[in-house]
Amino acid sequence: MKTLKDFNFENKKAIIRVDFNVPLNGKLEVTDATRIQAAKSTIIDILEQGGSCVLMSHLGRPKGFQEEFSLRHIVKSVVDVIGCNVKFVEDCIGNKVEEAVANLEAGEILLLENLRFYEEEKKGDVAFAEKLSKFGDIYVNDAFGTAHRAHASTTIIAQFFEENKCFGNLLAREIESIDKVLNNSERPVLAILGGAKVSSKITVIENILDKVDHLIIGGGMSFTFVKALGGKIGNSICEDDKMELALAILKQAKQKGVEIHIPVDVIAADDFSNDANTKILDINEIPDGWEGVDAGPKSREIFDTVANQCKTILWNGPLGVFEMESFAGGTIALGHSIDKATRNGAFSLVGGGDSVAAVKQFGFAEKVSYVSTGGGAMLEMLEGKTLPGIDAILK
Repeated sequence: MKTLKDFNFENKKAIIRVDFNVPLNGKLEVTDATRIQAAKSTIIDILEQGGSCVLMSHLGRPKGFQEEFSLRHIVKSVVDVIGCNVKFVEDCIGNKVEEAVANLEAGEILLLENLRFYEEEKKGDVAFAEKLSKFGDIYVNDAFGTAHRAHASTTIIAQFFEENKCFGNLLAREIESIDKVLNNSERPVLAILGGAKVSSKITVIENILDKVDHLIIGGGMSFTFVKALGGKIGNSICEDDKMELALAILKQAKQKGVEIHIPVDVIAADDFSNDANTKILDINEIPDGWEGVDAGPKSREIFDTVANQCKTILWNGPLGVFEMESFAGGTIALGHSIDKATRNGAFSLVGGGDSVAAVKQFGFAEKVSYVSTGGGAMLEMLEGKTLPGIDAILK
């Protein structure tokens, strides 16, 4: 796969698809610059070689031009993170942009306006992609968070660059990290899947069963398995129409020699509220009026033991309603377990919106091997799908 190392960017303009879809507050200020930080390495590498960078991104889901979605609002944060001046142009195609690109000198950065102000971006319009392609000598895709979308700037544009296209440092690291878990892992391999619904993780489970030795099923999705096995789950979340599938997954795992670990006890609450009454219950014996909201102490111990016998760990999804302080204990305990395993030499990859939010919130982001920047894109790779944004560079 082609990366920045395969090109000399001296006196070249790199048109880079970054993912600057960052959260803004009511004053339209960036509240989390992680995605900008993630692109810094690629931008700096190109500038240090004597190249210039034309950055393109989307922000939010605008319907036509909407001022609150203008990338103008993030320029200050980009300057703060990258550490040098950033020029901004109020469009992403047209005469203004052509002029700004023509005047861009080596070592300079130009940020284009929000791509999604044009509906052609999401439609994957070829003519729109061709217009964007005129603004660079080399196309660099560094936006993993949108690599699963066949949009004009993430996929279609690549066809206008033939050999002059490559992955940026971030996207290359994402591909390598997921490949390390799925195809080049040191065994034993553990996958931890949490979250609310089995239905959202079915294809992931089916794809990884051949590649893991242990599978921890936590969070709300565990109750579908428990009920399918005859347990009483009270008012806990459950997908009744997926119980047969849960049993089929358990059978398949047994045939493949994969050990599945489901919580044995839970923190149960009498209301979905941080101030609810709670008690520790066997996961099979939750009475009506109570619901499981977090992994219990015995489960945490079991998961710690499993995590610390494994050499490769994938974590996708929390073990409880971690957004509420009272029900964050299981997810925090798992973070400590993975931290310990990582310090002892395991490779740990965390991905998926809720897990990433949890590791950041509880201070584990620097304690695992890699935190993925793309929730949907990572899930599709774990499902075994080819992502159009990645495929377009490999072609």
